[in-house]
Amino acid sequence: MHKLLLATVVAAGLVGCATHDPNVRHRADSQRLAQVQEGTVVSVRSVRLEGRDSGVGGALGMVGGAVAGSHVGGQREAPVFAFLGAVLGGVIGHAVERDAGRADALEMIIQLRNGERVAVVQAQGQEDFRPGDAVMIISQGRSARVSRALPPVPPSATRGANEPEGSTPR
Repeated sequence: MHKLLLATVVAAGLVGCATHDPNVRHRADSQRLAQVQEGTVVSVRSVRLEGRDSGVGGALGMVGGAVAGSHVGGQREAPVFAFLGAVLGGVIGHAVERDAGRADALEMIIQLRNGERVAVVQAQGQEDFRPGDAVMIISQGRSARVSRALPPVPPSATRGANEPEGSTPR
């Protein structure tokens, strides 16, 4: 029984490592250029992100169930209980993996400054978005996330310290 519990905890721990939080960045995203587009939120609706189904949870559940089942009954019944334990453990492990990765999310329709409309789905983070909000879409490759728009920066703030006020940047 201890082995089944250990296998379930390990499966849940592995699945729990996956994150969809828009406030968390992957290490691979560091030092990579991302494009920024500004727009206005047109609509927002709540959606649900499905969990991942890598098969790890089911496989660990099967192993744990088979081990636990093999210790039930005598020598003649052990293979039958090991098989039943593997099936039941696989079903439970699969469900744990799938449910652990589910997350609340937002689907936002955003109108860009050029009039084009795009849709972005992202996990619900700390920011609350409503229609009419000014936002930035930060895209990198095939992934994108939405964040509140930054206030405009006056041209004088982007000029270098050694450039005179009337000069144009190089």
